[in-house]
Amino acid sequence: MEVDLSTRRGLARAITRVESRRTDHQAEARKLLSSVMSETGKSQRIGITGVPGVGKSTFIDAFGTMLTEMGHKVAVLAVDPTSQRSGGSILGDKTRMARLSVDEKAFVRPSPAGETLGGVARKTRESLLLCEAAGYDVILVETVGVGQSETVVANMVDFFLVLMLPNAGDDLQGIKKGVLEVADLIAVNKADIDEKAAKRAQRHYQNALHILEPVDPSWSPPVLTCAGATGDGLKELWDTIELHKKKTEESGSRDKRRADQQLTWMNELIQDGLMAAFRSHPDVVAKLAAMKHGVETGAIPASAAAEQLLEAFGVEGF
Repeated sequence: MEVDLSTRRGLARAITRVESRRTDHQAEARKLLSSVMSETGKSQRIGITGVPGVGKSTFIDAFGTMLTEMGHKVAVLAVDPTSQRSGGSILGDKTRMARLSVDEKAFVRPSPAGETLGGVARKTRESLLLCEAAGYDVILVETVGVGQSETVVANMVDFFLVLMLPNAGDDLQGIKKGVLEVADLIAVNKADIDEKAAKRAQRHYQNALHILEPVDPSWSPPVLTCAGATGDGLKELWDTIELHKKKTEESGSRDKRRADQQLTWMNELIQDGLMAAFRSHPDVVAKLAAMKHGVETGAIPASAAAEQLLEAFGVEGF
């Protein structure tokens, strides 16, 4: 497959291959990824999540535009497992990120549609590598769905940003503890609406972070305020991300984080491949419905059903 990754059209075409379910397209995508691996790894990978109504699209549009004005090339990818219902098309809508979508130094890509969270994550990781090979030096990966998508994104980026609203409550607006545990920075957005409330929220989240052990000993996640609508505080956010990069490079934790992510990715791909092979094996297919029914009705222990199916697949001694 011959593609010119120096153009947005060429990059989009390459990502379409990555997202395709066709066997021949998947083979082309693997070949392409192998050929460009030496050009990857040079970007700042930033994950962004936020509570509902936090203004994430406005923030990303303003933040990304600020970065392109500084000379960076910015790619925006999304992890949205709910797009299997909506088709994911809204993610590419120019109304979401009006400035970035027409910025020559930016590339905005919808979440792959019709996929499970694992499928979306795999394709987003591969799209991220293609964006790096195309010369994008800042990759923003946003979570759109709810559930485990935040943790999935945190496991493919160098820096994870959590956007919060300036009306902090004792319940942390329902945000999961696990999300705070992977945060490298909390930003209270929409601070322009009520500065006093934003400052109160800032103190609240600082106190919440103090009871959690930092993921990286070389970095204590700060809490900042910003306003995507006005651009206030965005430069300070970027400076903080750059400081995190400097500190984690010096400590070696940045390289270790990426290496761990790559190994996790490989293991997940092996598991996915084995499960796909298992489910399509003719002897397993012949037995699977009966085994499922037996387990559901209580006629067969789950362990016995699993043993029989694995034996049909060719695995002995379960």
